[in-house]
Amino acid sequence: MASDTGASSPRTGAHAVVADALSRTGSHPKIDTDPARRPDVLFRVRHKEGEQISAWWMIGAFVAVSGAAIALLSLIPGGQ
Repeated sequence: MASDTGASSPRTGAHAVVADALSRTGSHPKIDTDPARRPDVLFRVRHKEGEQISAWWMIGAFVAVSGAAIALLSLIPGGQ
């Protein structure tokens, strides 16, 4: 296996295998993609740095979903 003498840290395991493969085949340029634009991310909204959603929205959503689940389960017959 070829060793990379110019690396700042020693490569072992998977890093060494990938480095060896890239040295043999040539490295392809990595295309940086915006994580919010990935196809598997549907409802992510990018906010400014430091702008976060209030924790009360998550608490309220939990209470609403829990209340709806209990209300729907109470409609199922057979309970005591």
